[in-house]
Parts: sequence; structure tokens; C-alpha cells
Amino acid sequence: MTTALGHPSLRGRTAAPATARRLAMPGVATARFWILASIVTVLNMIGILMVISSSSVASARLTDGASPWFYARRQLMFTGIGFCVLLVMLMVSVQFWRRWAYPMLVASLVPLVLVLIPGIGATKNGAARWIAVGPIQLQPSEFVKFALLLAVADILARRERQLDDWRESLRPVLIPLVVVCALVMAQPNLGTTIIIATMVMTVVWVAGVKVLPLGVVGACAAAVAGLFVLLEPFRLRRLLAFLDPRGDLGNVGYQTGQAMIGFANGGWFGRGVGRSTVKWGYLPYAFNDFIFAIVGEELGLLGAVFVIVAFLAFILAGASIAMAAEDRFSLLVAVGITAWLGVQAIMNMAVVTGAMPLTGVPLPFISFGGSAQIVNLAAVGLLLNIARHPAETTPRRRLRSVPTGRGARP
Repeated sequence: MTTALGHPSLRGRTAAPATARRLAMPGVATARFWILASIVTVLNMIGILMVISSSSVASARLTDGASPWFYARRQLMFTGIGFCVLLVMLMVSVQFWRRWAYPMLVASLVPLVLVLIPGIGATKNGAARWIAVGPIQLQPSEFVKFALLLAVADILARRERQLDDWRESLRPVLIPLVVVCALVMAQPNLGTTIIIATMVMTVVWVAGVKVLPLGVVGACAAAVAGLFVLLEPFRLRRLLAFLDPRGDLGNVGYQTGQAMIGFANGGWFGRGVGRSTVKWGYLPYAFNDFIFAIVGEELGLLGAVFVIVAFLAFILAGASIAMAAEDRFSLLVAVGITAWLGVQAIMNMAVVTGAMPLTGVPLPFISFGGSAQIVNLAAVGLLLNIARHPAETTPRRRLRSVPTGRGARP
């Protein structure tokens, strides 16, 4: 039952029920919030449409012709769960996730270790990256990205006045980063390791750590990555196939070659949704890592460019949200989420178009996947939460200000 308001200016209106007030979304609906929400919604709609189309042949073969919707139904389920998690991240205070950053990081390391134990970790194509839970396979490396980002942002936010000393600012970040990267590389998964390292180093750079120690760490990381490529035969073959894409089209360069055929078939306007030819067994992982080739074939160059522009708009929106964040921790988290999803999208599209060696990372919001889809949407939920809580101070003052709130310390 509502209560009438007696003030003359509010005559005829009623107070909102207490339940409605409790369920109201916190913060304010800024333009940045609606722009980011629209971009992510459009990308997910394209993703569902492309998964339905690109997975139909594989679904029919998996079910012996019974249904072409097997993978499509699963993607719809994962997306639904992801949007529910997005709403949770949107409704819960950012400071809550900050307080739980370290327990979440420790908890996320446990499955990273378990996935390496025979009998627990599920192996596919020589890589042990999943833990099977009934019909569902969880990918622990996706969850650790989120937890590591929260922990790193908290470390750097607390040590704002110690950024000039790399021992106090960079070393506490490198310890968990090296542990996580070592466990991910043990799977092995170089592509995800690159994304995690890039995300963390971007956050460290934005936080204000001196360039010289960052450059040293970056050079060491590049050298280690180069050794991993040179000492592992299959990675070396991928690099050589990238350098000479036409020289190995029947082996390591096969996927890239088929992707190029798909783009060529698409022309300017595409063959039409559902009319891809390379998905008929010619292109492996057509609905996962190489789904961008299906976008190019069915939606044409214009459709592929639209997806590229949408991800560029996502990066710009994320950067704008970061600059308007209400405290230093939120700023660093927004930067990390933007770098994580933006770099992953760029890497995937570069691989599919032959501009980068094969890495095996999916295209956010568009590729088929369970763990990745849920975690990506959870990260977007936190980014939208930050967008609804802009600061009143200028970006310059906020970057150097001490964070406030229950999760902050002097």
C-alpha cells in the first residue's frame, strides 16, 4: 500500500513502495552506461545468430542428424546465465568485490592446479584446460583473469604513494602474475597467458609505475614468450606457417587458408545468414575460435567491419568509463576489463585474418563458449556498475586521489 505525499509540489503522486526502492538499480544511468550496454547487447545478438548458423552442421553430426540446435541451445543457456551474473555484478557494490579480491584469487588458483591432474582435467588436442562437471566443462583460466584483475587493482590502489619504488609497487603485482601465468602455461595456453600479462601490465602502466622497470619486465616477458615458441615444435610450426601462409596450407596453415576462403566467398555483402560453405567440415572450430570467418562469409566485408567497429567502440567506451570512475580502484578495474576484452578481440580477429600466428583464443561475446561467455559478461557487469557511479572530480585529481570506502586503507 502506498502513502500519499502531502507536499503541494508532489500533490497527486505517491511514494514508491519499499520493495521497489530496494530493487532499484544503484547509481545513475549515465550516457556511458547506455552506450556500453547497447554495444554489448548488439555483440551478443550477433554472436547468438552466428553460433546458430556456424554450429548447425556440427550439431547435426554430433546428434546423428537429430537436431542442428545442440550448440545453439547451449550458447543461449550460457548467455542467459551470463546476463544473470551481469545483473548481480551491476547490483552489488564495487567495494564488495574489492574486499573479496584475495579470497577469490586464491580460490581461482585451486582449479588451475586441479586441471593439471590426470583424471580431473579434461584434455583436448593435447591441452588440459578444462574440468568436466557432468556435461559441462569449466575453463579455470577464464575465472582467474577476473580475480587477478581485482587483486592487482587493489594492490596498486593501496600503494599509490609508493609507485616510484618498483619494489613496493611492481613486485607485489608480479608475484601473483607469475604464479598465474606459470599455471596457465602448464596447460599449455600461450594465448591466454599473453592476454593476462597484457591486461595486468596495462593496469600497472595506467596506475603510474615508472616506465623503465615496466620496460625491463616487458622485455623479459617477450624473451620468455619467444623461448616458449622456439622450444615447442607445434608453436614453432605455427610461427613458420604465419610467416609463409601459402607454404603450409595442407597442415598448420590449413585453418587460416580456409578462413581466407570464407572471407573471399563473402565479398562485400556476404552470402547470407546460414549460407556459409566453409562450416561444412572445411573449417575446424567454425563456431569457436574461427567464427569471425563465418561472419565474413555470411555477412560480408561490411558485416566484419561492423564487428570490428563495435569492438573499437567498446574499447573507447571502457576508456571513457575509466576516466570518469569515482575512485582509483574503480578506474584501474575499468582499465583492466577494457584491456582484457579489447586485446582478446583484437588477437582473435588478427589470427583469423592471418595477421597473427594461431593462438587459440575465442572472440568475446561471439564465439561459442560457456566459461568465457559467463565471465566476460560478469566483467561487463562490473564495468557497467562503475559507469553508474561517476566521480564529481576531474580525472587528473581522481587518478592521484586516495580511494575511499570500506575496502580502502590509507
